[in-house]
Amino acid sequence: MENQLSSEELVQLVHSVFQPGPEDKNIGILIDLPDTTVPDTPAWKIRRTLAVQWTEILNGAKKQLGLEQVFAVFYGNVHNNNADLPGTFFTGSHVPDSMDIHTVENQCESVTADRLFSETRIFMAPTQFSATAPLKVLAKKYGFRAATMPGFSGQMIPALRIDYSEVNKRVLELKTILDPSTAVKIVWIANGETIEAVFDIRFRQAHASGGRFPDPGTAGNLPSGECYIVPYEGELNTPSGSQGVLPVQFGDEVVLYRIEENKAVDILSDGTVSDRERRKIKEEPAYANIAEIGFGILEDFGLSPIGEILLDEKLGLHIAFGRSDHFGGAVGPEDFTSPDAVCHLDRIYLPQIQSGIHVQSVEIMDPSGPSRQIMRNGKYTIFKQKLE
Repeated sequence: MENQLSSEELVQLVHSVFQPGPEDKNIGILIDLPDTTVPDTPAWKIRRTLAVQWTEILNGAKKQLGLEQVFAVFYGNVHNNNADLPGTFFTGSHVPDSMDIHTVENQCESVTADRLFSETRIFMAPTQFSATAPLKVLAKKYGFRAATMPGFSGQMIPALRIDYSEVNKRVLELKTILDPSTAVKIVWIANGETIEAVFDIRFRQAHASGGRFPDPGTAGNLPSGECYIVPYEGELNTPSGSQGVLPVQFGDEVVLYRIEENKAVDILSDGTVSDRERRKIKEEPAYANIAEIGFGILEDFGLSPIGEILLDEKLGLHIAFGRSDHFGGAVGPEDFTSPDAVCHLDRIYLPQIQSGIHVQSVEIMDPSGPSRQIMRNGKYTIFKQKLE
């Protein structure tokens, strides 16, 4: 079916993504749970049911995968995307009568985070709130690998069926362009005005994310298809050169952030959302950090935004605010005012999402030669092979 993986497709997906070997004995399916602070939603409930179905299907195919066990791992949601995970999780040989935190605590076995991540080699995380940042950090510490799938829904199934060999070629081509370069210059037209910003990418390496995690210590999104880089944040002896004006549309209002040394230091626009963002960057300076410049490529494969960041950010240009340590940057949870404030928020530049903002051009500055334009009018200009 269009929006559902068959048992064969799910098994093949695990083989393709993780390439399980003799040392891989188990898979944990991470499931976060609603609470009084963040109540349940119909989409979240469906996602938990889907995660349990995957657990059952993969358990039935564990011999085929060379595994001993596939199990669900429940935990109380962490209230924000990319906030740190809790210290205690809950597992069991059967699914609880009700997938709420109180029932799970009473019917499942508790396990510490240290034990869980030490003893489990592969994770899939179709969660409500993104666990990408903490799992990237923990994967390096414990040596497991993980596919993070925040907000996953049946609408994303087509993105798991595309030609990932071509996806990998394209994200690697972008990495080859970004790695030796010093800056990314982006020009937008927002509400009819030309706006631009330059992002300093000295001292950084780009990350090619093609949705494959065969090596221990790696974690990332699934579905995937992007190359991303953390702008230099000024943690060395020289200040960051990121500066300019960055537009983000919220509803009908376009907020204009003035960027200096890779941080949003002021709001140049007026309006209700502008006032809110002005307070936010003042009260939570880590939120004001420019944490990522991302280049998603999946729009070229015929995919369209569905209202979930997991897929939508893989379709085109996106820029994130907040936490960057999970991508090799310098801003982590300790830089926020509280654990609940930790975030990594992507702003996606597609006309279906930000209709009042148009990406006019993206240029990559290379000290060894002339700048290279990689996007024009919101489309990539560098990929020679046309997709069927």
